[in-house]
Order: sequence, then structure tokens, then C-alpha cells
Amino acid sequence: MNLLLQALFLSLSLCLLPFVASEIQLGSKLVVGEENASWVSKNGDFALGFFTPPGLPNRFSIGIRFNSQSIPSDQRRVVWVAGAGVSVSDNASYFELTSDGDLVLFDSSLGVPVWTSKTNRFSVFSSVSSALLGDDGNLVLLDDKEEIVWESFDTPADTLLPNQKLKAFEMLRAASESSSLHMVGSGRLELRWESNITFWSSTNQEAVKKRENLSAVLTPEGALLVSHQDITKPVWSVFGEDHNDTVKFRFLRLDRDGNLRMYSFQESSRTWRTVWQAVENQCRVFATCGSQVCSFNGSGDSQCTCPYNAFASKCLTPYQKLSCKSGFSMVTFENMELYGIYPANDTVVSPVSSLRCKKMCLEDDACTAVTYKNDVEKPQCVMKLTRYVSGYYDASLSSVSYVKTCLDPRAVDPSKGEVVGSVTKKSHSVCLSCLLGVTSTTFVLFLAFQVCVIVYVYKRKKKEAVKRAERVRNPNPKGVVVFSVDEIKEMTNDFEDNIGPKMFKGVMSENELVLVKEIEGALTEERKFRSSAAKIGTMHHKNLAKLEGYCCERGKRFLVYEYAKNGSLLDHHAKNLTWRRRNDVCLSVAKALFYLHSECREFVSHGSLSLGNILIGEEFEAKLTEYGFGSCAADKDVEDFGKMVLALVTGGCEEEWVYREWIEGRGETVVDRSLEGGFDVEELERVLRISFWCVQVDERLRPSMGEVVKVLEGTLSVDPPPPPFVCARSSATNSSESGQSLYESVRE
Repeated sequence: MNLLLQALFLSLSLCLLPFVASEIQLGSKLVVGEENASWVSKNGDFALGFFTPPGLPNRFSIGIRFNSQSIPSDQRRVVWVAGAGVSVSDNASYFELTSDGDLVLFDSSLGVPVWTSKTNRFSVFSSVSSALLGDDGNLVLLDDKEEIVWESFDTPADTLLPNQKLKAFEMLRAASESSSLHMVGSGRLELRWESNITFWSSTNQEAVKKRENLSAVLTPEGALLVSHQDITKPVWSVFGEDHNDTVKFRFLRLDRDGNLRMYSFQESSRTWRTVWQAVENQCRVFATCGSQVCSFNGSGDSQCTCPYNAFASKCLTPYQKLSCKSGFSMVTFENMELYGIYPANDTVVSPVSSLRCKKMCLEDDACTAVTYKNDVEKPQCVMKLTRYVSGYYDASLSSVSYVKTCLDPRAVDPSKGEVVGSVTKKSHSVCLSCLLGVTSTTFVLFLAFQVCVIVYVYKRKKKEAVKRAERVRNPNPKGVVVFSVDEIKEMTNDFEDNIGPKMFKGVMSENELVLVKEIEGALTEERKFRSSAAKIGTMHHKNLAKLEGYCCERGKRFLVYEYAKNGSLLDHHAKNLTWRRRNDVCLSVAKALFYLHSECREFVSHGSLSLGNILIGEEFEAKLTEYGFGSCAADKDVEDFGKMVLALVTGGCEEEWVYREWIEGRGETVVDRSLEGGFDVEELERVLRISFWCVQVDERLRPSMGEVVKVLEGTLSVDPPPPPFVCARSSATNSSESGQSLYESVRE
């Protein structure tokens, strides 16, 4: 029977290569730090084991890598990572195929599993009896009939191996977490930045028209195809430079710089060679340099530079509306295109002249920079309304950019001063009073000199301390800055300007306004806090307040966020918020939570969502704070979201009363009485329904944040919820079955 099954696998050209690897038995375990701890394929081409992720020297991930002896050890690329980037400490953490048939990555420092295949005997999967690492690099779990229960090929990280498929609605995510490759339902591949900016796509119009269930696959011959089952008739295809050449090892990877590339291993040079890439001009990859500008050096390699070095200490456009008092001017940058990235929604005006373009920015208080493009059909003026701006410079570009700068005087270094000398006239006569005067004067001068020395030493030490702090700060423009408590005090003028519960207005260097928020230090262990802060500093979403830096010192915890003029939602839920603004806030927070739960490399919870940690910007846009420090399940965030929405809509009324009023047909009575301008009845009904689903006592009835977003957008209809305050576990099966039909798609 086993030989028959192996022969069947051999006949399937698009399925797995033969399973000739040794079996991995239930109970097998790999432990961090153990020598030669790995599971190897039969032919030795692939191995599964622990490795240290780039930039995380004290962390370990479990993954599959090339292991062939023909590939140098430093060229053995990782092709799959459990959890697409989840890492553990080195304190006896382990990866195990449990006796229940579950693959588990266990972090000993936390005492909990941080990733699991969810294939144990209590799951919907068939009972797992063994595992195999195939000669194609695919890790599979098999039942007692040797049928596949689970496979790593179905959970790609940032890489595809030959014959591995990227199916509809699946994606690859770059290790940087900013870029992702999506296989959309219409049968098109799309490279996206932050999940909402598409900067490259496969142009397979035939697939778009047919709307077939297609998938992308890398062939062993070196072609990337989008096709149905029959790969001989793809709807879209590209070929590597060495297509059909004899090459043993290939892979397709979404690199950290956001570009999609095909690699082949060259036996002659014993190195990997790029044989195809999606975006030929790396500077055209959206935000490839973060908030810097991309250009090419003399060797033809892309490089990131900051054009604002003369105006600012960090690479942000120098003008700030709230802090500039002396007026402003425009600085010209020839052959440069600029575009906003946080948010990425530049205003385009056409047709217009370059002089008019520059004047429009000068006259707009929100404008930080403009790019005038005259190489298009109609001349365009592209206005940036954010300080987070990226761009592209090339001498061949005809575009010209104008950057607004503040004319406020720059601070003078107080440590620099003039040395003043004095001249004394000699006297040949001896005078007691003169001697006393000279003595007293000398004593005073000596004391003054001592004071000066002390002040000088103090200032020097302070300056050196600042330099030491600067040295530990992350130089990456996308990273976060580590502050001391003293720096936080100086930034906030000793917490003088309180703009909300434990929130203070602060000013960083170059007059950059920030919001400093103190959080409870005892709630978060120091190492975990620092690790979480570093991680969330790389997260970017228009509805997440950008973390500029943090402080973890002397038992204190501070988070430094981008400035929000209108403080927190707690300050505004009963004033200045129309129905439209409140509804927009609900949708914005839902999208932020959906991003944290589903669109980050690994699941991120909020854990303490409330009105107090939702900031309101100048245009009343909502931005979430304190995300990434919680450790709760998704359903807890969903419940907190429902409570937040009910408080926002009703002004804080008691939830059971609100439900009773709504279910008895008096929903309009629950709306906050301070609301001006009325409300939309249909939107109110939708908001109340989904809120009551979110706060169900039985967490199994709560929707996902993806479903919440669709309901609030109006793309999903939702049935009336049962009473949310009664636990229905006795009838959970029936409830769950009915819950599956709660949402019906009303449009794609």
C-alpha cells in the first residue's frame, strides 16, 4: 500500500515531489542550542531547524533552509519560517511534533506556545501519525493512510519554492513587514505597500475577465506563472534569464526592500543570481527608502539619502504648521519626485504652472512640499500634506520639488561662549588695603573659576550623556528612538502641558511636536516592553499613531507618538464630533485592529482598547495608541471594540439599557443627546447590530475584525444579535451553526 501511494505521488507533476525523507515520529523535538538539532530531507537538500533572524541576535525562529553540500553555508537561504517570523528566546525553547499530532513552537521564557499548526486530535483535521520533510522542501503532516493533513507549502512566509502555489487570497510578506505580494481573487498578482498602495501588478486582463480561481506557481524551469490547473495555458507568465537552463535550485522571494525577485543558484560561482525582478528600477518600489529619497550611485546601486540634512536632524520635511512662527520659504530640488507615505494620499492639481504650484503650497498651511511634473500629458502639481515623505532623484527626471522650510532661528549651542580676559596694572608700592583687595578679588575669581569648571564639567557630562543616548538610538529612519527619563522631562517641560489622562504635549529637536503618554510601568516587564516597542516602531498604518520613541527607565514607561492636536477620544466623545465623525472613527479603529490581527507578519493584539487611547488628529482622523503591548486573544479586542463603539455612539449609557431600547424598536433614543446635526438611521442600525455581536458573552459568537470592517463599510449585512449579556454555552453548537449565516455578502 505504501509503495502504491508513493508511486501515485510521483505521477502528480504539480503536487509534492516523492516523500523519500525519513519519518519524523510523534514526540520528536528540536531544542534551541542543541548541536546539530535539525530534521533533514532524505537527499540532504533541505533542513528544518532553528536560526537567528537578522537584527535579533538573542532570538530564534524555526524554519526550513537549503542544506545541500554544494551550497556554501553562508548561502543556505531560509525558505520557510513557522508563523512567518515568530521568534523565541534561547532558554530551552523548543519545536515539537506532539503526541497529539500538533506542531508547536514553545517559548520557555513565556511558558506558552507562540505558534502551532492546529492539527491536534481535537481539531477538524484527521489524526496525524507522522511528519516528513520532502526533497522539495515541503514539510508535511500525514495521517495513518499517508494522506496529507497539513503542509508548509500552504503557509508561505516570504518565499516560494518550485511547484509551490500561491493561491487566491494568499500572500507573501516581506521580512520588513511593509510590503506584501497578494494573489487577488481576480487572478492577478499585486505588490502592495502597507496593504493599501499597489505599486506593481501582473497585467493578465484575461484572468480579470474570467474571474477564475487561479494561483501563481514557480516552475522548476524558472518561470513564474498565473494559471488554473493546466500550467501549459497560463493567463500570465514571466521567465527568468536562465529559463530552461539546467539549474538545480531556484526560489522566488519578496525581499526586505519590497521587490519580488527570482533567484537561481549558480554552480560555477557558488552564489545566488537574480534572474528576474518585478520592478526593474528599485527606486520605483514604493517607499523603498522610508522617509528618505532614493537615487543611484556611480556603481548603479540604489542608495537612500536625506535631502533635508541642512534643515532637520531626522529625515522629515522640516516645516511644521503648529510650531513655525516666523514664516517660511520654499527650497528647490531639481530632478526630484516626492510623495507622501503617512498618509499616502497626495493632492494632485492639473493643469498648473510651476510658479503656481509653489505658490499653492505656500498658501496652504497643511502643505509641507510639492512636486511639479511636466513630463505627463498635463502638467501636474502634487501636494504633500504630511512630513513623512519619500522620493526618487535622477538627473534624467524633469520633475522639480519644492520643500517648505520654517524661518524660525535655530537654537544656539549654549556651551559655546567667548573667553573674556582682563589686564591689571602693576603697582610698586605696598598697600595693605590693596593686598586685602587683591586677596579677596583673587579668592572671588578662584571661586568663580571653580563654579565655571563645575558648570563646564556638568554641561560636558550632560552633552556626553546625550551623545551616549544618541548612540543607542536606532539610526534607521523607520525605527524608534530610546529616550531617558530626563530627556522626557525636558521634552515636556517637566510635564507642564497636560492634554489628557497621563498625556503631555512635547517638543523634540527641530521644534517637532510630539505626544508623550505615560503607561503603567508595573504592567509590562522591561525586556518585553523594549522588544514590543522596537517591533511596533516598524508598523505603519494610517489609523495607528506612529511611535517616534519610548522610555523604559527607573520603573517608568513612556511612549512618544506623533502629535495629535485634538488629544484623545475621551476628551471629544461628547463634543465637536458629529455623527459622521463618530462613524468614521468606528471604521478607522476597526481597520487598525484588523491590520494588527491579520495583516502584520504575526498576530498583534491591543489588549486595552478604550476611548482614552484613541487620538484625534487635526482633521479629526482617529489614530490608535498603546497597540502591541497587550497579550490577549483577538476576541478580547473585539469585545473592547464593541464597548468603545457603544460608548461613543450613546455617550456612555449603560449597555443593557441600550440593547433593551434598541430591541424594542427605540434605537434612536440611545444616541448621545449632545450630538448635533442628527444621524443616519441606517448607519445607526448597522453600528448597533455589529456592536452587540462584538460584546457577546460567549466569545465564540463574536465576529472577526475583518467582518466588522465589512459590516461598517456596508459590504456585509448582519442579522440582529441575540441578547449579548447572557452566556449561551449550553446551546453553543446551535448558536455557532446559526452564527455562520449571520453575514451575507451584498457586494464584492
